[in-house]
Amino acid sequence: MKHPWFAAFAAGMVALCMAGNIHAETASSDCDRGLISRMAAAYREDAQPSAPGDAPPRRAMDAPLDSPPFPSSEWQLGGVDNNVGVPDTNARYPLEKALSCNALGQWLDRNKIQVYGWMAPSINFSSSDNSNYPVSYVSRPNRVEFDQFLLRIQRLPDTVQTDHIDWGFHFDQLYGYDYHYTAMKGVVSNQLLNNNRVNGYDPMIFYGNIYIPWVAQGMEVIFGRYLSLPDIEAQFSPNNYLVTHSVLYTVDAYTNMGILTTTKLNDQWTLQVGLHGGDDVAIWNRDARLTGQVCVRWVSKSNDDMIYPCVESYNNKRQTYNNLQEYVITWGHRFNSRLHMLTQAYQLTVNSVALATLPEGQTKDANAYGIVNYMNYELNPRTMLSFRNEFYNDADGQRTGYKTHYVTSTLGMTRWVTPDLEVRPEVRYDHASDQAAYDSGTKHTQWMAVMDVIMHF
Repeated sequence: MKHPWFAAFAAGMVALCMAGNIHAETASSDCDRGLISRMAAAYREDAQPSAPGDAPPRRAMDAPLDSPPFPSSEWQLGGVDNNVGVPDTNARYPLEKALSCNALGQWLDRNKIQVYGWMAPSINFSSSDNSNYPVSYVSRPNRVEFDQFLLRIQRLPDTVQTDHIDWGFHFDQLYGYDYHYTAMKGVVSNQLLNNNRVNGYDPMIFYGNIYIPWVAQGMEVIFGRYLSLPDIEAQFSPNNYLVTHSVLYTVDAYTNMGILTTTKLNDQWTLQVGLHGGDDVAIWNRDARLTGQVCVRWVSKSNDDMIYPCVESYNNKRQTYNNLQEYVITWGHRFNSRLHMLTQAYQLTVNSVALATLPEGQTKDANAYGIVNYMNYELNPRTMLSFRNEFYNDADGQRTGYKTHYVTSTLGMTRWVTPDLEVRPEVRYDHASDQAAYDSGTKHTQWMAVMDVIMHF
Protein backbone atom coordinates (compact mmCIF):
# COMPACT_ATOMS: atom_id res chain seq x y z
CA MET A 1 0.00 0.00 0.00
CA LYS A 2 1.66 3.20 -1.21
CA HIS A 3 -0.47 5.62 0.79
CA PRO A 4 -1.30 4.16 4.25
CA TRP A 5 -1.95 7.65 5.60
CA PHE A 6 -4.86 8.08 3.17
CA ALA A 7 -6.30 4.76 4.28
CA ALA A 8 -5.91 5.77 7.91
CA PHE A 9 -7.65 9.07 7.22
CA ALA A 10 -10.53 7.33 5.46
CA ALA A 11 -10.90 4.82 8.28
CA GLY A 12 -10.87 7.61 10.82
CA MET A 13 -13.54 9.56 8.98
CA VAL A 14 -15.76 6.47 8.72
CA ALA A 15 -15.42 5.94 12.46
CA LEU A 16 -16.19 9.61 13.01
CA CYS A 17 -19.38 9.40 10.99
CA MET A 18 -20.60 6.37 12.89
CA ALA A 19 -19.63 7.57 16.36
CA GLY A 20 -22.81 9.48 17.05
CA ASN A 21 -22.54 8.94 20.80
CA ILE A 22 -19.09 10.56 21.17
CA HIS A 23 -19.17 14.22 22.24
CA ALA A 24 -22.80 14.37 21.20
CA GLU A 25 -23.14 17.72 22.98
CA THR A 26 -20.87 19.36 20.39
CA ALA A 27 -22.84 20.90 17.51
CA SER A 28 -21.39 22.07 14.21
CA SER A 29 -22.89 25.49 14.97
CA ASP A 30 -21.22 25.75 18.41
CA CYS A 31 -18.80 28.60 17.81
CA ASP A 32 -17.09 28.04 21.16
CA ARG A 33 -15.54 24.91 19.67
CA GLY A 34 -12.60 24.73 17.28
CA LEU A 35 -12.81 24.16 13.54
CA ILE A 36 -11.93 20.45 13.70
CA SER A 37 -14.42 19.83 16.51
CA ARG A 38 -17.21 21.56 14.56
CA MET A 39 -16.35 19.60 11.42
CA ALA A 40 -16.45 16.32 13.36
CA ALA A 41 -19.82 17.33 14.77
CA ALA A 42 -21.08 18.03 11.24
CA TYR A 43 -20.18 14.49 10.17
CA ARG A 44 -22.02 13.06 13.17
CA GLU A 45 -25.08 15.22 12.52
CA ASP A 46 -25.20 14.18 8.87
CA ALA A 47 -25.11 10.52 9.91
CA GLN A 48 -28.38 10.91 11.83
CA PRO A 49 -31.74 10.58 10.02
CA SER A 50 -33.35 13.90 9.19
CA ALA A 51 -36.55 15.03 7.55
CA PRO A 52 -36.17 16.28 3.96
CA GLY A 53 -36.37 20.03 3.52
CA ASP A 54 -38.67 21.89 1.17
CA ALA A 55 -37.66 21.75 -2.48
CA PRO A 56 -36.39 25.10 -3.78
CA PRO A 57 -38.36 26.85 -6.54
CA ARG A 58 -37.46 25.77 -10.06
CA ARG A 59 -38.24 26.99 -13.57
CA ALA A 60 -37.97 23.60 -15.23
CA MET A 61 -39.57 20.17 -15.30
CA ASP A 62 -39.48 18.19 -12.07
CA ALA A 63 -36.28 16.27 -11.45
CA PRO A 64 -36.80 12.83 -13.06
CA LEU A 65 -34.51 10.78 -10.79
CA ASP A 66 -33.73 10.32 -7.10
CA SER A 67 -30.35 11.50 -5.83
CA PRO A 68 -29.24 9.83 -3.70
CA PRO A 69 -28.96 7.00 -4.51
CA PHE A 70 -28.30 7.98 -8.17
CA PRO A 71 -25.39 10.34 -8.91
CA SER A 72 -27.73 13.08 -10.15
CA SER A 73 -31.45 13.78 -10.05
CA GLU A 74 -31.38 15.48 -13.48
CA TRP A 75 -31.05 14.26 -17.05
CA GLN A 76 -27.49 14.94 -18.09
CA LEU A 77 -26.32 18.17 -19.66
CA GLY A 78 -22.62 18.54 -20.32
CA GLY A 79 -20.32 21.45 -19.61
CA VAL A 80 -22.50 23.24 -17.03
CA ASP A 81 -23.38 22.65 -13.39
CA ASN A 82 -27.15 22.85 -13.95
CA ASN A 83 -29.49 23.58 -16.81
CA VAL A 84 -31.08 27.01 -16.92
CA GLY A 85 -34.03 27.10 -14.52
CA VAL A 86 -32.74 24.30 -12.28
CA PRO A 87 -31.94 25.55 -8.75
CA ASP A 88 -28.82 24.90 -6.72
CA THR A 89 -29.51 21.76 -4.67
CA ASN A 90 -25.95 21.15 -3.45
CA ALA A 91 -25.77 19.77 0.06
CA ARG A 92 -24.03 21.84 2.74
CA TYR A 93 -21.09 19.59 3.55
CA PRO A 94 -19.11 19.46 6.84
CA LEU A 95 -16.34 21.85 5.78
CA GLU A 96 -18.80 24.65 5.03
CA LYS A 97 -20.65 24.01 8.28
CA ALA A 98 -17.40 24.13 10.24
CA LEU A 99 -16.32 27.37 8.55
CA SER A 100 -19.59 29.16 9.32
CA CYS A 101 -18.33 30.47 12.68
CA ASN A 102 -15.30 32.34 11.37
CA ALA A 103 -14.90 35.44 9.22
CA LEU A 104 -13.91 33.47 6.11
CA GLY A 105 -16.97 31.24 6.27
CA GLN A 106 -19.30 34.17 6.86
CA TRP A 107 -17.78 36.03 3.90
CA LEU A 108 -18.26 32.96 1.70
CA ASP A 109 -21.90 32.69 2.79
CA ARG A 110 -22.61 36.37 2.11
CA ASN A 111 -21.17 36.05 -1.37
CA LYS A 112 -22.88 32.70 -2.10
CA ILE A 113 -19.54 30.95 -2.60
CA GLN A 114 -19.39 27.21 -1.92
CA VAL A 115 -16.28 25.34 -0.80
CA TYR A 116 -16.43 21.55 -0.60
CA GLY A 117 -14.95 18.41 -2.09
CA TRP A 118 -14.20 14.74 -1.60
CA MET A 119 -11.50 12.10 -1.34
CA ALA A 120 -11.74 8.77 -3.19
CA PRO A 121 -9.29 5.89 -2.66
CA SER A 122 -9.90 2.51 -4.34
CA ILE A 123 -8.72 -1.08 -4.30
CA ASN A 124 -8.79 -3.54 -7.20
CA PHE A 125 -8.14 -7.24 -7.76
CA SER A 126 -7.42 -8.23 -11.35
CA SER A 127 -6.62 -11.30 -13.43
CA SER A 128 -3.90 -9.17 -15.05
CA ASP A 129 -0.44 -8.72 -13.54
CA ASN A 130 1.06 -5.69 -15.31
CA SER A 131 -1.76 -3.44 -16.47
CA ASN A 132 -5.56 -3.23 -16.42
CA TYR A 133 -5.61 -0.77 -19.35
CA PRO A 134 -7.79 0.08 -21.30
CA VAL A 135 -9.81 -0.08 -18.10
CA SER A 136 -9.68 3.28 -16.34
CA TYR A 137 -9.02 4.91 -14.02
CA VAL A 138 -7.78 1.92 -11.99
CA SER A 139 -5.23 0.93 -14.62
CA ARG A 140 -2.62 -0.50 -12.19
CA PRO A 141 -3.67 -4.02 -11.11
CA ASN A 142 -4.00 -5.55 -7.66
CA ARG A 143 -3.35 -2.57 -5.45
CA VAL A 144 -4.76 0.26 -3.40
CA GLU A 145 -4.83 3.49 -5.39
CA PHE A 146 -5.37 7.08 -4.31
CA ASP A 147 -7.68 8.02 -7.17
CA GLN A 148 -8.55 11.61 -6.43
CA PHE A 149 -8.73 14.38 -3.88
CA LEU A 150 -10.80 17.26 -5.18
CA LEU A 151 -11.41 20.72 -3.75
CA ARG A 152 -14.20 22.73 -5.38
CA ILE A 153 -14.74 26.47 -5.05
CA GLN A 154 -17.73 27.80 -6.94
CA ARG A 155 -20.46 30.36 -7.16
CA LEU A 156 -23.57 29.30 -9.06
CA PRO A 157 -25.63 31.96 -10.83
CA ASP A 158 -29.32 32.01 -9.98
CA THR A 159 -30.94 30.89 -13.23
CA VAL A 160 -34.40 30.42 -11.74
CA GLN A 161 -35.04 34.18 -11.57
CA THR A 162 -35.58 36.13 -14.79
CA ASP A 163 -35.21 39.78 -13.72
CA HIS A 164 -31.44 40.35 -13.70
CA ILE A 165 -28.10 39.13 -15.02
CA ASP A 166 -26.18 36.94 -12.59
CA TRP A 167 -22.65 35.57 -12.57
CA GLY A 168 -20.60 32.72 -11.18
CA PHE A 169 -17.36 30.79 -11.37
CA HIS A 170 -16.12 27.23 -10.90
CA PHE A 171 -12.65 26.07 -9.83
CA ASP A 172 -11.80 22.37 -9.29
CA GLN A 173 -8.39 21.38 -7.97
CA LEU A 174 -7.65 17.65 -8.39
CA TYR A 175 -4.78 15.62 -7.00
CA GLY A 176 -4.24 11.88 -7.36
CA TYR A 177 -3.67 9.09 -9.86
CA ASP A 178 -6.63 10.18 -11.98
CA TYR A 179 -4.68 13.16 -13.30
CA HIS A 180 -3.15 10.68 -15.79
CA TYR A 181 -6.47 10.88 -17.65
CA THR A 182 -7.67 14.41 -16.90
CA ALA A 183 -4.45 16.32 -17.73
CA MET A 184 -4.72 18.98 -20.44
CA LYS A 185 -1.66 19.73 -22.57
CA GLY A 186 -0.40 23.18 -21.69
CA VAL A 187 -1.89 23.24 -18.16
CA VAL A 188 0.84 22.01 -15.74
CA SER A 189 1.03 18.92 -17.97
CA ASN A 190 4.81 18.42 -17.80
CA GLN A 191 4.42 16.40 -14.60
CA LEU A 192 2.67 13.77 -16.75
CA LEU A 193 3.99 14.22 -20.30
CA ASN A 194 7.64 14.73 -19.32
CA ASN A 195 7.97 13.17 -15.86
CA ASN A 196 5.13 10.61 -15.70
CA ARG A 197 4.58 11.12 -11.99
CA VAL A 198 2.36 8.52 -10.32
CA ASN A 199 0.16 11.11 -8.59
CA GLY A 200 -0.23 14.62 -9.86
CA TYR A 201 -2.13 17.90 -9.66
CA ASP A 202 -4.60 19.14 -12.25
CA PRO A 203 -6.61 22.39 -12.08
CA MET A 204 -9.24 20.39 -13.86
CA ILE A 205 -12.06 22.90 -14.22
CA PHE A 206 -11.75 26.67 -14.20
CA TYR A 207 -14.29 28.96 -15.76
CA GLY A 208 -16.40 32.03 -15.23
CA ASN A 209 -20.05 32.12 -16.21
CA ILE A 210 -22.70 34.73 -16.89
CA TYR A 211 -26.45 34.12 -16.90
CA ILE A 212 -28.54 36.31 -19.22
CA PRO A 213 -32.28 35.77 -18.60
CA TRP A 214 -33.54 37.66 -21.66
CA VAL A 215 -32.12 35.37 -24.37
CA ALA A 216 -34.93 32.90 -25.16
CA GLN A 217 -35.85 31.53 -21.70
CA GLY A 218 -32.34 32.11 -20.38
CA MET A 219 -28.76 31.68 -21.60
CA GLU A 220 -25.68 30.75 -19.60
CA VAL A 221 -22.27 31.62 -21.08
CA ILE A 222 -19.16 29.97 -19.68
CA PHE A 223 -15.58 30.82 -20.62
CA GLY A 224 -12.61 28.75 -19.51
CA ARG A 225 -11.90 25.04 -19.12
CA TYR A 226 -15.00 22.84 -18.89
CA LEU A 227 -16.03 19.19 -19.17
CA SER A 228 -16.45 17.83 -22.69
CA LEU A 229 -19.97 17.09 -23.94
CA PRO A 230 -22.24 15.03 -23.62
CA ASP A 231 -20.97 11.94 -21.75
CA ILE A 232 -22.84 9.76 -19.27
CA GLU A 233 -19.58 9.38 -17.35
CA ALA A 234 -17.45 12.12 -15.81
CA GLN A 235 -14.03 12.65 -14.27
CA PHE A 236 -15.51 13.25 -10.82
CA SER A 237 -15.95 10.08 -8.74
CA PRO A 238 -19.36 11.02 -7.22
CA ASN A 239 -20.82 11.79 -10.67
CA ASN A 240 -20.52 8.20 -11.91
CA TYR A 241 -22.73 5.15 -11.58
CA LEU A 242 -19.68 2.86 -11.40
CA VAL A 243 -16.05 3.04 -10.25
CA THR A 244 -14.41 2.01 -13.52
CA HIS A 245 -15.05 3.65 -16.86
CA SER A 246 -16.10 2.23 -20.21
CA VAL A 247 -13.49 1.90 -22.95
CA LEU A 248 -15.65 4.33 -24.94
CA TYR A 249 -15.17 6.98 -22.25
CA THR A 250 -11.52 6.13 -21.49
CA VAL A 251 -10.33 7.12 -24.97
CA ASP A 252 -12.79 9.98 -25.47
CA ALA A 253 -12.21 13.72 -24.91
CA TYR A 254 -12.06 14.89 -21.29
CA THR A 255 -12.06 18.70 -21.15
CA ASN A 256 -12.24 21.64 -23.55
CA MET A 257 -11.03 25.22 -23.17
CA GLY A 258 -13.03 27.96 -24.80
CA ILE A 259 -16.52 29.45 -24.65
CA LEU A 260 -19.82 27.56 -24.40
CA THR A 261 -23.37 28.90 -24.48
CA THR A 262 -26.28 26.92 -23.05
CA THR A 263 -29.69 28.32 -24.00
CA LYS A 264 -33.03 27.15 -22.66
CA LEU A 265 -35.49 27.37 -25.56
CA ASN A 266 -38.32 25.93 -23.46
CA ASP A 267 -38.78 23.19 -20.85
CA GLN A 268 -38.15 20.49 -23.46
CA TRP A 269 -35.41 21.95 -25.66
CA THR A 270 -31.91 23.17 -24.77
CA LEU A 271 -29.29 24.34 -27.29
CA GLN A 272 -25.52 24.38 -26.69
CA VAL A 273 -23.04 26.09 -29.02
CA GLY A 274 -19.33 26.40 -28.32
CA LEU A 275 -15.89 27.20 -29.66
CA HIS A 276 -12.79 25.66 -28.10
CA GLY A 277 -9.14 24.94 -28.85
CA GLY A 278 -9.51 21.21 -29.48
CA ASP A 279 -9.84 18.30 -27.08
CA ASP A 280 -7.59 18.23 -24.02
CA VAL A 281 -5.30 21.06 -25.13
CA ALA A 282 -5.00 24.63 -23.81
CA ILE A 283 -5.83 27.42 -26.23
CA TRP A 284 -2.32 28.89 -25.82
CA ASN A 285 -0.60 25.62 -26.75
CA ARG A 286 0.76 25.25 -30.29
CA ASP A 287 -1.34 22.09 -30.77
CA ALA A 288 -4.61 24.00 -30.29
CA ARG A 289 -6.98 24.24 -33.25
CA LEU A 290 -10.14 26.35 -33.42
CA THR A 291 -12.93 23.79 -32.99
CA GLY A 292 -16.72 24.04 -33.04
CA GLN A 293 -19.33 22.13 -31.07
CA VAL A 294 -23.12 22.08 -31.26
CA CYS A 295 -25.49 20.03 -29.09
CA VAL A 296 -29.26 19.84 -28.67
CA ARG A 297 -31.04 18.21 -25.73
CA TRP A 298 -34.68 17.22 -25.90
CA VAL A 299 -36.78 15.94 -22.99
CA SER A 300 -40.25 14.47 -23.54
CA LYS A 301 -43.29 16.10 -21.93
CA SER A 302 -43.66 13.01 -19.75
CA ASN A 303 -40.05 13.51 -18.56
CA ASP A 304 -39.48 9.81 -19.31
CA ASP A 305 -37.14 10.28 -22.27
CA MET A 306 -34.11 12.42 -23.05
CA ILE A 307 -32.24 12.55 -26.37
CA TYR A 308 -28.97 14.47 -26.57
CA PRO A 309 -27.18 14.51 -29.98
CA CYS A 310 -23.93 16.43 -30.20
CA VAL A 311 -21.14 17.39 -32.53
CA GLU A 312 -18.63 17.36 -29.69
CA SER A 313 -15.65 18.50 -31.75
CA TYR A 314 -15.23 19.39 -35.41
CA ASN A 315 -12.44 21.31 -37.15
CA ASN A 316 -11.42 18.98 -40.03
CA LYS A 317 -7.74 19.49 -39.14
CA ARG A 318 -4.87 17.02 -38.96
CA GLN A 319 -4.02 15.21 -35.73
CA THR A 320 -2.03 17.26 -33.23
CA TYR A 321 -2.33 16.14 -29.57
CA ASN A 322 -5.83 14.70 -29.27
CA ASN A 323 -7.61 16.38 -32.15
CA LEU A 324 -10.86 14.42 -32.46
CA GLN A 325 -13.70 14.79 -34.95
CA GLU A 326 -16.52 13.38 -32.85
CA TYR A 327 -20.26 12.81 -33.20
CA VAL A 328 -22.15 11.60 -30.13
CA ILE A 329 -25.71 10.81 -29.10
CA THR A 330 -27.08 9.92 -25.67
CA TRP A 331 -30.53 8.57 -24.89
CA GLY A 332 -32.04 8.29 -21.45
CA HIS A 333 -35.28 6.48 -20.63
CA ARG A 334 -37.12 6.25 -17.31
CA PHE A 335 -39.17 3.07 -16.98
CA ASN A 336 -40.53 4.05 -13.57
CA SER A 337 -39.40 5.96 -10.49
CA ARG A 338 -36.83 3.26 -9.60
CA LEU A 339 -35.51 2.04 -12.96
CA HIS A 340 -33.93 4.00 -15.80
CA MET A 341 -31.35 3.45 -18.51
CA LEU A 342 -28.78 5.58 -20.29
CA THR A 343 -27.29 4.72 -23.69
CA GLN A 344 -24.48 6.54 -25.49
CA ALA A 345 -22.95 5.96 -28.91
CA TYR A 346 -20.28 7.80 -30.83
CA GLN A 347 -18.22 7.79 -33.99
CA LEU A 348 -14.90 9.58 -33.93
CA THR A 349 -12.15 10.19 -36.46
CA VAL A 350 -8.56 11.31 -36.04
CA ASN A 351 -7.43 12.87 -39.32
CA SER A 352 -4.11 12.15 -41.03
CA VAL A 353 -2.49 10.24 -38.21
CA ALA A 354 0.55 7.96 -38.35
CA LEU A 355 -0.12 4.38 -37.22
CA ALA A 356 2.17 1.51 -36.30
CA THR A 357 0.46 -0.59 -38.99
CA LEU A 358 1.40 1.87 -41.77
CA PRO A 359 4.71 2.27 -43.59
CA GLU A 360 6.91 5.02 -42.18
CA GLY A 361 5.86 8.46 -43.37
CA GLN A 362 2.32 7.44 -44.31
CA THR A 363 -0.84 8.63 -42.53
CA LYS A 364 -4.55 7.89 -42.69
CA ASP A 365 -7.82 8.89 -41.06
CA ALA A 366 -8.31 6.58 -38.07
CA ASN A 367 -11.84 5.68 -36.97
CA ALA A 368 -13.44 4.27 -33.85
CA TYR A 369 -17.03 3.46 -32.90
CA GLY A 370 -18.68 2.53 -29.64
CA ILE A 371 -21.93 2.09 -27.75
CA VAL A 372 -22.49 1.72 -24.02
CA ASN A 373 -25.68 1.06 -22.05
CA TYR A 374 -26.38 1.56 -18.34
CA MET A 375 -29.34 -0.04 -16.55
CA ASN A 376 -29.77 1.61 -13.14
CA TYR A 377 -32.08 0.45 -10.36
CA GLU A 378 -32.90 2.01 -6.99
CA LEU A 379 -33.06 -0.65 -4.29
CA ASN A 380 -33.85 1.89 -1.57
CA PRO A 381 -33.17 5.59 -0.91
CA ARG A 382 -29.54 4.80 0.00
CA THR A 383 -28.68 1.99 -2.43
CA MET A 384 -28.59 1.59 -6.21
CA LEU A 385 -27.42 -1.04 -8.67
CA SER A 386 -25.93 -0.35 -12.09
CA PHE A 387 -25.30 -2.83 -14.92
CA ARG A 388 -23.20 -1.58 -17.83
CA ASN A 389 -22.66 -3.32 -21.17
CA GLU A 390 -20.43 -2.00 -23.92
CA PHE A 391 -19.23 -2.71 -27.43
CA TYR A 392 -16.25 -0.79 -28.82
CA ASN A 393 -14.51 -1.07 -32.19
CA ASP A 394 -11.07 0.50 -32.33
CA ALA A 395 -11.07 0.01 -36.09
CA ASP A 396 -7.52 1.26 -36.66
CA GLY A 397 -6.02 0.77 -33.21
CA GLN A 398 -5.35 4.48 -32.77
CA ARG A 399 -7.44 5.05 -29.63
CA THR A 400 -6.40 2.13 -27.40
CA GLY A 401 -3.22 1.00 -29.16
CA TYR A 402 -4.84 -2.26 -30.27
CA LYS A 403 -6.83 -2.87 -33.46
CA THR A 404 -9.62 -4.95 -32.01
CA HIS A 405 -13.26 -5.17 -30.91
CA TYR A 406 -13.99 -4.86 -27.19
CA VAL A 407 -16.92 -6.21 -25.19
CA THR A 408 -17.22 -5.24 -21.52
CA SER A 409 -19.78 -5.91 -18.77
CA THR A 410 -19.79 -4.37 -15.30
CA LEU A 411 -22.13 -4.83 -12.32
CA GLY A 412 -21.82 -2.43 -9.42
CA MET A 413 -23.59 -1.07 -6.37
CA THR A 414 -23.51 2.31 -4.65
CA ARG A 415 -24.34 2.43 -0.95
CA TRP A 416 -24.72 5.79 0.76
CA VAL A 417 -23.67 4.93 4.32
CA THR A 418 -24.30 8.57 5.27
CA PRO A 419 -24.86 11.68 3.13
CA ASP A 420 -21.08 12.18 3.32
CA LEU A 421 -19.89 8.62 2.66
CA GLU A 422 -20.36 6.40 -0.41
CA VAL A 423 -19.09 2.83 -0.83
CA ARG A 424 -19.08 1.37 -4.36
CA PRO A 425 -18.12 -2.27 -5.04
CA GLU A 426 -18.24 -3.73 -8.55
CA VAL A 427 -17.18 -6.69 -10.70
CA ARG A 428 -16.11 -6.36 -14.33
CA TYR A 429 -15.45 -8.58 -17.37
CA ASP A 430 -13.54 -7.42 -20.47
CA HIS A 431 -12.80 -9.23 -23.73
CA ALA A 432 -10.82 -8.14 -26.81
CA SER A 433 -11.71 -10.43 -29.70
CA ASP A 434 -9.22 -9.76 -32.51
CA GLN A 435 -6.00 -9.05 -30.65
CA ALA A 436 -4.74 -9.48 -27.09
CA ALA A 437 -5.20 -6.01 -25.58
CA TYR A 438 -5.12 -6.59 -21.82
CA ASP A 439 -2.20 -6.99 -19.42
CA SER A 440 0.11 -5.03 -21.73
CA GLY A 441 -1.12 -6.85 -24.83
CA THR A 442 -0.73 -10.41 -23.53
CA LYS A 443 -4.35 -11.40 -22.76
CA HIS A 444 -7.66 -11.33 -24.58
CA THR A 445 -9.76 -11.46 -21.40
CA GLN A 446 -9.65 -9.72 -18.04
CA TRP A 447 -11.68 -10.04 -14.82
CA MET A 448 -11.70 -7.42 -12.08
CA ALA A 449 -13.23 -6.76 -8.65
CA VAL A 450 -13.06 -3.12 -7.61
CA MET A 451 -14.25 -0.98 -4.72
CA ASP A 452 -13.85 2.67 -3.87
CA VAL A 453 -14.90 4.85 -0.95
CA ILE A 454 -15.93 8.47 -1.47
CA MET A 455 -15.70 10.72 1.57
CA HIS A 456 -17.29 14.13 1.04
CA PHE A 457 -16.12 17.14 3.03
